[in-house]
Formats: sequence, structure tokens, C-alpha cells
Amino acid sequence: MTGNLNVTDPSAPKRVLMIVANAATSPTTGWPVGFWWAELTHPYWTFVEAGYEVEIRSPEGGALQADGYSDPEHDSGYSADDILSLGFKRSPRHAALLQRTASIADVDVSRYDAVFLVGGQSPMITFVENEALHRLVARFYEAGKVTAAVCHATCVLLRTRTSDGKRLVEGKTWTGFADAEEKVADAAVGQRIQPFWIETEARRLEDTNFVVGPVFRELALRDGRLVTGQQQNSGRAAAQLVIEAVGR
Repeated sequence: MTGNLNVTDPSAPKRVLMIVANAATSPTTGWPVGFWWAELTHPYWTFVEAGYEVEIRSPEGGALQADGYSDPEHDSGYSADDILSLGFKRSPRHAALLQRTASIADVDVSRYDAVFLVGGQSPMITFVENEALHRLVARFYEAGKVTAAVCHATCVLLRTRTSDGKRLVEGKTWTGFADAEEKVADAAVGQRIQPFWIETEARRLEDTNFVVGPVFRELALRDGRLVTGQQQNSGRAAAQLVIEAVGR
């Protein structure tokens, strides 16, 4: 990460801020929860391949924790084929990026071309009512920056309002974790996992168009400066839409 990089310099690399959830405890399951590995590493590598500089922060700062099932070395084997996340996790240089994250408190929006919110189970607890995060997301959007969220991180869009008091998603088409996917996840573990469901809440909002695709299939959407991805299989596609919008 470089210092006072001016993103208006056409010769400067494009910069994206990735915001990753801090660790928490689920109020419904009692499990420790965090971010989802693939939703961080797959977009991260997509941005790096495109020549972007990537900075990783979290709302509170400090060391980050991943959801267990997203770990390619987890005993369940659920993410065993995610070798990109395995490489990130095993690389000392990359793993260090998650050990001492800066908080979002002093983010200078002008230094970035885009913001990308990473999902996981924790955002449903730590993002959804975080007004400082909502204000930051709105600042990015109103500054003309591409604003992206994937999977459960899209819960911030249920609450985020722009300076005129309107919801950021008013008049927008967007996606996020589907109710059908929540049902599959709940059935797999034999209990309710999330405290609320994004699709259910989104469909209660007026003047917005929330859409979903097939269960656990890649889906990313771009509506102007807003980019959203449905679930963990959509992170790379969402990053590609950010690059399409920002340029190289």
C-alpha cells in the first residue's frame, strides 16, 4: 500500500478499499463468526491481476477471523477445493494483511476508486446496524466511487441512506444472499443460522428491485456505480464488474 496516492493521476494504479467484518458471536447459533475466505481472496486476486492496489480494513481494526466452513483446511472439507484461499492463508505476506487491519475511522474516500464489502456470517451482526459503516458507504457512492458488496455484506444496503435521506438502493436493481440459500444452509446444520434474511427484508422495501439467481450459482449485478454479488460464488464476478466500471 502506498501513501498519499492521488487517484486523479491517470498514471497511478487504481485503488480499491476492501472492508472485511470483525469477528463476532452469532446470536442465533452461538458460533464464532467472521468473514468468508473466498469472498475476500477471489476478488482480491481479481483486482491484483488487473493491476489494482488493494487495501484491507475492518470496521473496528485489528486481527480478523474467517468463518470455519470457508477455510480450505476446515475438517468439514466444505471449501477444500478453494486453493486460492489456501494460498492466501499460507502466504506470510498475505496472511499478515489480516492480522493488523486499520479501522474505517479515518478513511479518506478521495484516495480510492472503489470500495468492496466482503461478506461472511459476521456482517449480519456487525455491518447491518453499523451507522458509521453505512455513512462511509454512502460517502463513497456520493463521491462518484464504485460501491460494491457481496453475499451477506449486502445487508448494509438495507439501511444505508444518502445525504438526501433516500435509501442508496432506491431505484436500483441489486442482489444478495437468497432466502432459498438460507434454507439450504439451515437444513444442512439443522437449525436457523441468520438472525434475519436479506431477501425477505429487501422485498419489504419500496422502490427497489432485489433479484436472485439459481441457488449458489454465480450472479453479480451492476446498476450504475452499485455492484452486488449474490453469494460466495459471486465474488470474482462482482470484482470484474467493479473493474469494468472503474477501468484499468
